[in-house]
Amino acid sequence: MKLKGREIAAFLARPDVSRAGCLVYGADAIAVDVKRAEAVAALVGPEGEAEMRLERFDGASLRTDPARLQDALRAQGFFPGQRVVLLEDATDGLTDIIAEALDATRPGADAFLIVTAGVLAARSKLRKMFEARRDAVVCPLYSDPPGRDEVETALRRAGLAAAQPDAVEALVVLSREIDLGAFNQVLAHVALYKLGDPEPLTAAEVALCAPATTEAGLDEVIRAVAEGEVVAIGRQMARLAGQGVNATTLCISATRHFRQLHAIAAAPDGPEAALGRARPPVFGPRRDALLRQVRGWGPGRIERVLSLLTDTDLTLRSSSGAPPLALIERAFIRIAMLRGAR
Repeated sequence: MKLKGREIAAFLARPDVSRAGCLVYGADAIAVDVKRAEAVAALVGPEGEAEMRLERFDGASLRTDPARLQDALRAQGFFPGQRVVLLEDATDGLTDIIAEALDATRPGADAFLIVTAGVLAARSKLRKMFEARRDAVVCPLYSDPPGRDEVETALRRAGLAAAQPDAVEALVVLSREIDLGAFNQVLAHVALYKLGDPEPLTAAEVALCAPATTEAGLDEVIRAVAEGEVVAIGRQMARLAGQGVNATTLCISATRHFRQLHAIAAAPDGPEAALGRARPPVFGPRRDALLRQVRGWGPGRIERVLSLLTDTDLTLRSSSGAPPLALIERAFIRIAMLRGAR
């Protein structure tokens, strides 16, 4: 049986041991590892491996001794509690071995089988076998970022159930900017930062623990420019200068952003409809920010901004001798001040 969307997150957070096993696969190896670890932890707990209730195999070793998988599933442990057999890096060549092992498994009595794999095409023999079975489930993982429900569940798991709404929103936005492994590291850092602190988690505390990536810094300075936050521009430019960001890169990024604003503002059927057609899709806080910026600027003043950025870009590429970062910072401040002008 194949699961979808929220069903996958719910199943892996608390696997149904009345089934014989599950297949977790996807192109993002980190996401597969994270979700596999989540399922294993939910089934055997923190002491599962020490109590020998978890047995691991990899696809290559199983080919030399196929019977090992069935033996591991049917074995009896020395300690009470759920047992798990983990088979990693499975391929279509192991389909028959896995199918025979599942056929011989007694769900609820024997160990629960978790199989992980990379990309599996629609015609994959392994994938089809799992999808056809009623006693097993398939959990395909795509590159979609975690939803709000998943972020809130991850917060509770990290012991951070008390979180302000803006902190949860900040984590939702962050989850769309970094991969799942890095996001889990941020949660671990936040949990350590809040250890012993009874106060609810705030967005400012999330920002303190979030990775200072160049991409995030670019987005933040351009947001400050587009929303007229003059003071924030200097602070963000100092951070980016310390990271060695090129002035031309900043100019190109700002031009791209204001061109997007112009296309939205000039749409004959309105900005909401234009955002609905955007590819890749724009959603959540970013969509709200774009609408807010479009309404604050208007097509005419956005055209003035694009003209100013074009002139700045030409100056940066010339032999003027002016300090490039100072030049782009001056242009950004002029643009931010232009937003308040009428």
